[in-house]
Amino acid sequence: MSERTSYAAQPDLQADCGNCFGLCCVALPFSRSSDFPVDKSAGTPCGNLQEDFRCGIHQRLRDQGYNGCTVFDCFGAGQKVSQVTFKGVSWREEPDSARAMYEVFPVVRQLHELLKYIAQALDLPAAGPVHGDLRRAYERLDALTRDTAETLLAVDVDALRGEVNPLLLRASELARAAVPGRRKNHRGAHLMGSRLRGAKLRGASLRGALLIAADLSGADLRDADLIGADMRDTDLSGADLRGALFLTQPQLNAARGDARTKVPQTLERPPHWAD
Repeated sequence: MSERTSYAAQPDLQADCGNCFGLCCVALPFSRSSDFPVDKSAGTPCGNLQEDFRCGIHQRLRDQGYNGCTVFDCFGAGQKVSQVTFKGVSWREEPDSARAMYEVFPVVRQLHELLKYIAQALDLPAAGPVHGDLRRAYERLDALTRDTAETLLAVDVDALRGEVNPLLLRASELARAAVPGRRKNHRGAHLMGSRLRGAKLRGASLRGALLIAADLSGADLRDADLIGADMRDTDLSGADLRGALFLTQPQLNAARGDARTKVPQTLERPPHWAD
């Protein structure tokens, strides 16, 4: 891969529903709540899943009460399991493979999420000192996602995450070291509903922070580390998220923003945000 090519923008790490067997709509369970209008058990196809494995209400998910679907991203695991692990043979064509397929999907999804974070770290020039270790970790996990279903079901994802997290943390520290001034540390902080309007959080650590319904409108979140932060219903109106580290599309989709919110070029402005 050339030095100018973005790791995080690789097609393998982007959901491709056209090459997936609707696995997120079948394998995963959900319960009637503010995120879903009905109950569905794992392994049961969603009532909106069509014969071509597409969602019949994709453009109207929020209107129909399926907010949970709009904040989910498989990071490319769906097509990997469908086309690589099970070689393009769907659970409809081969019902005996269905259970294994449903069990493998969440495992590969977690591995792809880790790959996405590693890819984002590899895109940080300042993290150069750990790029070698990051590349080796990426190659190892990528090869694992292409292994057999039996191998994948035996994977200890927590152990792998424990190996990768120190590399991601070091990459974050290196990238944020250039931010002027004192960098705030809110790692794992409980900030649900907090009033942080206009907060100066450039280069801050918000790793794993609970930001549910927090008011971060107008906040400076440039170069802040947001890995694993819970941003459900977080108010990002007018906030500046340019250069935010490890921010994902699902986090943005779960939050609220407006036309003034500045988002990284690698992510899309959610269509439900206010104009």
